[in-house]
Amino acid sequence: MTARICSAILIAAVCVAGSASTALAQAVHTGGESGAYHRYFCPAFKSALAKNNYDLTCTPSAGTVENMERVTRDPTAFGYGQSDILALRSDGLRNGNAITRVRTDDVRECVFAVTKNRDLQNFGEIAVFASQLQFFLPPEQSGSSGTFRFLQKIDPEGLGAADDVSMEESADAAIRKAIATPGGVALFVQFPDPKNPRFKLIEDLGGHIVPVVDRMILNQQVNGQKVYYAQETQVTNAKWLSSGRTVITSCVPLVLFTGAAEGIADPTARQNHQDLIKLVREMRSDALLPQQSIFSRILKRTKQLSAAGTERLSKVSEQARQRAKPLLEKAKAAGRKFYEQAKDGARVMIDKAKPAPKAADGQ
Repeated sequence: MTARICSAILIAAVCVAGSASTALAQAVHTGGESGAYHRYFCPAFKSALAKNNYDLTCTPSAGTVENMERVTRDPTAFGYGQSDILALRSDGLRNGNAITRVRTDDVRECVFAVTKNRDLQNFGEIAVFASQLQFFLPPEQSGSSGTFRFLQKIDPEGLGAADDVSMEESADAAIRKAIATPGGVALFVQFPDPKNPRFKLIEDLGGHIVPVVDRMILNQQVNGQKVYYAQETQVTNAKWLSSGRTVITSCVPLVLFTGAAEGIADPTARQNHQDLIKLVREMRSDALLPQQSIFSRILKRTKQLSAAGTERLSKVSEQARQRAKPLLEKAKAAGRKFYEQAKDGARVMIDKAKPAPKAADGQ
């Protein structure tokens, strides 16, 4: 039978040969070539859509921001990204109508703050002393830097006051600089895999991870959906004489998005795009997620914090803001370098605010 070639500039363009059909290649913009979006998530998406005769091409990029820009230029493409970056950047793209969220599955990256200064114990302290701290971030186009800007936007009087911010060549470089700098803090976003060498680096350099949990952060919503979730994540594996260490911090959902169908001029292409979106939304989550053991481990070892636990941590951060800020303002007004004293005073008050440990049975 002679094949009949059908030409079209649309994502579901089909070439018919008898009863078989194969779609033209479609771009899925991911992230760095060594990153999880490109190495794990896109191949799983590609495999699932191949069963429905779509041929996807995983295309590396600088991350969420660049993916959004590419999808805006080509609405038929797909992209991966963090929900907070989409919330931060979407309004500036065609009045907020250029991006269509396709799915948000139960997979989240987590926000980690790292410092050498163990007096900084919660996000409230980082926020209230932000103008006195030096922040080190991964590259400008990275999701981590985007998260930092989002947190600054929602917390203008706290983290928004930070003006000493340096962009480094990588998250590892930012961590090294922060731990080596008095008053240095690094912030990065990644999947909480305890086998990731980054956590070993933090441990080896003597740094410690500060929980990024705050009521202001956890209250963020976009179209009725939460942007961040407080989760308990494991950052070190169990050793012979000790259990694995966990950290409670805010985690951000991974979003699969595409362009708005309204941006596709051709009616047939537009309808095919809408059909593909519907198909992807109706697929089972496990069909689109990587099956590699790394992500099964992450999902098993990461659990969402209870409402009571979230409230307790949010209150600690809130109290840190309320009690430490007057001390810092007084120090500034006096024109003396009372930063360390103010911080120590805040720690004492926060410790007093924490509930006393429960007594053991029989005591």
